[in-house]
Amino acid sequence: MARNIIYSMLVSIDGFIATPDRGLEWATVDEEMHSFANATESDIDTHIYGRRMYETMSSFWPTADQIPEAPAYIAEYARIWRDMQKVVFSTTLETVDWNARIARGDITGEVASLKAQPGKNISVSGAEIAGEFMRLGLVDACQMYVQPVVLGRGIPMFREHDLHLTMQLVDSRVFDSGVVFLHYRRSGEGNA
Repeated sequence: MARNIIYSMLVSIDGFIATPDRGLEWATVDEEMHSFANATESDIDTHIYGRRMYETMSSFWPTADQIPEAPAYIAEYARIWRDMQKVVFSTTLETVDWNARIARGDITGEVASLKAQPGKNISVSGAEIAGEFMRLGLVDACQMYVQPVVLGRGIPMFREHDLHLTMQLVDSRVFDSGVVFLHYRRSGEGNA
């Protein structure tokens, strides 16, 4: 099976992944949705982040399972996240921890190298890095957890680019909270 690049994010109905000040307090992430997201990680063995997304994730997940009142699904994801290979594209970070390494420069070459290795699918998240992946035609699939909220403005999930990508819906699910999971893959591409 070919390794695919999957862009996965929480997104508002109007297409934003964060408020203008990068806030996420509007997102609904309950046990049902989080448990589902944890299960989807079984098809992924590498996360790709930009600096900001890595800093956001690494500020909480490395020790989230040590919080006494942490629910089981949070503790489970903390373990998944720590064990997952991570590639962080950054020109400013000097070091990274938690099973991560820094990549600089050639995104296309780095992705080709990752895809040539045996393994599972690869997730990319964060607006800037994923936007660059989209611009370069490197995204094979998109997974969106559409939140039942309209933000009006903020950081868009998709940046402008010159590609026209035709996508095919391959999976969907509606959660009790009103969140809708949508999984699209590029038409005629892989099987992400």
